Amino acid sequence: MEILLFSLGTHELFGINVFKVREVGDTPDITRTPNMPHGVEGLISLRGNVIPVLSLATVMQLKDAPPGRGASMMVAEYSKRNLGFLVHDVDRIIRVDWEKVRAPDAATGSAHAYISAITELPDGRLVSILDVEQIMSNTFGDSVVGQIDPMEGGEGLNVFFVDDSVVARRKIAEVLDKLAVKHKYAHNGMEAWTRLSGMAAHAQQAGHEVRDELDLILVDAEMPEMDGYVLTRNIKSDRRFDGIPVVMHSSLSSEANHAMGKSVGVDAYVAKFDAEALSHTLRSQLQKHATH
Repeated sequence: MEILLFSLGTHELFGINVFKVREVGDTPDITRTPNMPHGVEGLISLRGNVIPVLSLATVMQLKDAPPGRGASMMVAEYSKRNLGFLVHDVDRIIRVDWEKVRAPDAATGSAHAYISAITELPDGRLVSILDVEQIMSNTFGDSVVGQIDPMEGGEGLNVFFVDDSVVARRKIAEVLDKLAVKHKYAHNGMEAWTRLSGMAAHAQQAGHEVRDELDLILVDAEMPEMDGYVLTRNIKSDRRFDGIPVVMHSSLSSEANHAMGKSVGVDAYVAKFDAEALSHTLRSQLQKHATH
């Protein structure tokens, strides 16, 4: 995992998954517009596209942040939406092992509501990794999940999904509810693997197969404590889970990420957050599993 480090002018150090950043540059001229959400400074035109620009320090309510817009802007992408983040300054890109990334706790600072994970630099400083989905959702609202027809026999199907984002878990659950499919979830890869292993052990003790109780596993690619690639490799290398399709759900839609998913054995790969694509993929994989 590669993280772009940046500062908001406070004592805290922040990071964002570099794959979610389209570009970094100086703070541009911003056109102020009325009735914008809290923290949104205005709009800019970027290669023919008009995108909103927000002050991260304002949105995250960092009271000790210096005044002004900051010197740099990062353009982040999520669910086909672009957003400019104004920051004090951009530091550098670092590589971090997922094993060294942990879930945050309530004591990580004033911005903890927008933090998806924590990691530590070699010098001992902590880095709070931003939850881009949460920032976009809190600022502009959730994307609307449209009409999804329920699956025939969906009440007899069971899906287990894992995602470290509160927003993503809420939207995934909404899609599954519209499909009329039962579901359970975990908050990160390590928790998911612990729960799945427990389900498999319980099934063995009861004398039946876990695939009789579980029809599909949906994994996020980027998670603290164990990422979706390691989790999928664990699932696919454990014969107790034979026959259960694994779908990878990720905001990283590059060919390289698709190739990584394929290399660990995912049965399908779908980009965040396209509710129509997700429901279509889940429906197809669940129907395929039901016929075997």
